[in-house]
Amino acid sequence: MSSTPTVVLVHGAFADAGSWTPVTRALLDQGFRVVVPPVLNRSLTGDAAYVRSVVEAIDGPVLLAGHSYGGAVITVAGAAENVVGLVFVAGYALKEGESLGELQGGFPDSDLAAHLVYTPYPVDGAEPGTDVSVAVDAFPAVFAAGVPDDVATVLAVSQRPLSAVAFGEPAPVAAWRTKPSWGIVAAADHTINPDVERFGYERAGVRESVELDAPHLVMLTHPAEVAALIARAAGQTA
Repeated sequence: MSSTPTVVLVHGAFADAGSWTPVTRALLDQGFRVVVPPVLNRSLTGDAAYVRSVVEAIDGPVLLAGHSYGGAVITVAGAAENVVGLVFVAGYALKEGESLGELQGGFPDSDLAAHLVYTPYPVDGAEPGTDVSVAVDAFPAVFAAGVPDDVATVLAVSQRPLSAVAFGEPAPVAAWRTKPSWGIVAAADHTINPDVERFGYERAGVRESVELDAPHLVMLTHPAEVAALIARAAGQTA
């Protein structure tokens, strides 16, 4: 069994596994084993449980990297025994008992708040749920700034919404309490206030925080830098 961890890349809200494509390619080219699971974006605990099931099916150590809402997911899923580290990429690093809404509420709103769309969706035997997405016309500037327009417009109409319940659901555990972590701040982020990222990483005691003059989709605009930090984290946990 190799001591080099398998890298599991976890996407966030309003995106899918394809958002990691350039970083996935870079890591594969460096010889890493990479897994990029889909995240259903239905609830924090449910999404984390699914990602944890993927992690626990992997033989050997795992390094989790989470973008945006994916940071909250790995905060919880990272409690799996074979997880050896966490990398937050423009992500939320929650503490136990804290929700996305609570962490964000301590800082001024980003541009995202004014451009959210709320749509009901059916739930078997229950009241309808609410999907939260980004207004299509605002998506390129707010969520996909720095991404070529032809790509951003496709991402806007293919985004994966986040269920509203995920915003208020508290994290039952914070894996960074017991696992080493690293972080990337997207200093030009219009989706998450960069101070939310800085605060979360400082509180988590990350081993290394890299600040890039980058937008929210930093994995698409600065894939080499993101892959480099993940590779360094993998090297330090091997």
